[in-house]
Amino acid sequence: MLPDLERLIHLQDLDLKAAAAQRTVAAAPERIAALDAKLAAARAGVDDAKAAIAQNQATRRSADKDILAAQQRLEKYKEQSMAVKTNTEFHAMQQQMAAVKAEIDRFESQILEIMMGADELAAQLKAAEARLKADEASVVAERKTIETERDAQAAIAKTCAADRATIVGQMNRGVVSTFEKVASQRGGIGLARAEKERCVVCQVRLRPMVYSAVKRNDEIVQCDSCQRILYYVPPTAADTAAQPAAPSTQS
Repeated sequence: MLPDLERLIHLQDLDLKAAAAQRTVAAAPERIAALDAKLAAARAGVDDAKAAIAQNQATRRSADKDILAAQQRLEKYKEQSMAVKTNTEFHAMQQQMAAVKAEIDRFESQILEIMMGADELAAQLKAAEARLKADEASVVAERKTIETERDAQAAIAKTCAADRATIVGQMNRGVVSTFEKVASQRGGIGLARAEKERCVVCQVRLRPMVYSAVKRNDEIVQCDSCQRILYYVPPTAADTAAQPAAPSTQS
C-alpha cells in the first residue's frame, strides 16, 4: 500500500478520536452547569419550605392576637352586662357577646387549620432537606466524574494532536491538503474504504477503472461522488472461507 495511504488511515483514526475527545471536553461546562442548576433548585426548595413555615408562624401569631383581643372584648361585655338595668340593654349586650363568641369560633377554626398546615409544611421541609442532601452528594460525585472524564479526554486530544503533527510531517503536503479539504466538507471524514465496487461511505458505485485503481492501493484516488480519498482492504482467508459456496451447475 502507498505509504501516504497507510498514513491517511492512521490520520483519519486520530482525527475521529480527537474530535470525539474535543466534544466531551466542550460539553463538560454545560454538564457541570446542569448539575449546579440541579443543586440550586434543591436549595431553593429548602428556602421556599422555610419561607412557607415562617409565613405560617406569622399567620398563627396574628390569629393568636386576634383571638386574645376577642376574648378580652367578651370579658368586657360580660362585666358590662352585669350593670345593665333594662331588658333592652341586656338583650343588646347578649347580641354583642354572641357576635364575639362567633368571632372567637372562627379564629379557633383558623388556628386549627394553621396548625394542620404547619405539620404539612414541616414534612415538606424535611423532604426538601433530604432531597438537598442527596443532590449534594450526587452532584459532588457526578462533577468529579465529569471533570475526570474531561481531563482524560483533553489529554487524549493533546496526544492525538502531537501524533497527527508527526504523521503529517511525513506526508506529501498535497495529499494532506486534499484530505483536510474533503474532511472539512464531509463531517470530518476525508477517507473511505472501497468495497464491492462501492464507496462504503456514500454508497455510490465506482467506475470499473476507478475501482481497479483503488484496489491497487498505489496512488491517491478520490470517489467521483463524495470526493473522499479511497483505499481498499483485500479480503482475508477467513473472509473468503466465510463466503457461501457457489451453487452447483450439474445438469
